[in-house]
Amino acid sequence: MNRPPPGPMLQHFSLDPTLTFLNHGSFGATPRVVQAAQDAARALMEKDPVTFFVEHLWPAMDRTRAAIGAFVHADPACIASVPNATFGVATAVAAVGLKAGDEILINDHEYPACINGVRREAARAGATVVTAEIPFPIPSASVAAEAILSRVTPRTRAVLISHVTSSSGAILPVDRLVPALRAKGIETIVDGAHAPGFLPGLDVGALAPTYYVANCHKWICSPKGSAFLYVDRAKRDAVRPLVLSNNAEKPRPGRDQFLTEFDYVGTGDVTAAMCIPDAIAFMGALLPGGWDELIRRNHALARAGRDLLCGELGVSPAVPDEMVGCISTIPLPAMSAEAAARLAQRPTAYHDALQDRLISRWRIQVPVWSVAGKTRVFRISAQVYNTIDQYAYLAHALKVELAEERRG
Repeated sequence: MNRPPPGPMLQHFSLDPTLTFLNHGSFGATPRVVQAAQDAARALMEKDPVTFFVEHLWPAMDRTRAAIGAFVHADPACIASVPNATFGVATAVAAVGLKAGDEILINDHEYPACINGVRREAARAGATVVTAEIPFPIPSASVAAEAILSRVTPRTRAVLISHVTSSSGAILPVDRLVPALRAKGIETIVDGAHAPGFLPGLDVGALAPTYYVANCHKWICSPKGSAFLYVDRAKRDAVRPLVLSNNAEKPRPGRDQFLTEFDYVGTGDVTAAMCIPDAIAFMGALLPGGWDELIRRNHALARAGRDLLCGELGVSPAVPDEMVGCISTIPLPAMSAEAAARLAQRPTAYHDALQDRLISRWRIQVPVWSVAGKTRVFRISAQVYNTIDQYAYLAHALKVELAEERRG
């Protein structure tokens, strides 16, 4: 089977057209127009760095915060700029103020880097990390919610929940979990790394978590290094960056200390954050129906791609339709323990040598890994430049590779 061409919308991106790129979910892809906006912002910075950081930085960050607030329906005064969701989660976990004897609840589908941050802060405080086990495949959103709520105890101080899980690609029912936990006096840290531009009608204000963290470089398609941390207003003034600049000792007149400290944590390239409004505007104008149509289109393509691949590989979908957004994680056909052990010994630059093979032999970029260290899976993404023919090409490549794996 010949490699199919990408969709016509690829013209707006710098992605290699000879690569079947089905992994937008990992790092996103920034449109050329937004790259140009960042180039202009960098040129302004380098023209006079002193004036840039003393004068231009503050109104630029306010513009970014206003755009994010409007996009996710959250108070801009409660939004802080952070470089990525992992950094934001670590900041939120530190702000909880865990103490000896406290418990912080996670689950086994959480992002490993965020789990590392939780474990480090719990160890420092003498707190306990409790892990809820969500089955995979996930039969329903209710099963996932109950798996988490069943592990809550009187000592639970905070809960970390992904809005969209990374490895298993599932939309978790945070709209049920956050209110239930709030009613128990438990703080919630929602890791929405994928959520903006991925979930229709994302309303962080209505959800009202204690903390909400999200990347903008994934589905909003802003430059890498652009993310935000939302903090409930009641907690906002007690939350501080993990790194404190001289602004911590010299507040900026007329500006909230929360915004002053997060907007400038020392010399760095803030142009990625400055271009979030440009990305929101550009991606929202690609289709006649704006962001609503783009998200609907990507959801439908992800489900169609999943169904095609499941049919070709003879496997069942891992989660129900209502838990699928712009990514879908698909189990690979089961194999013997002996074969799995043999394949695990193959050298790889990634998580699994099958991913290396898909890149080198087929020019397909798609992640292959395991969920909760148990089930071997791959994950597809659906963005505006993808087509259904690309998933058919992936299905063909996988059938060839899996047959060779079985033969050893």
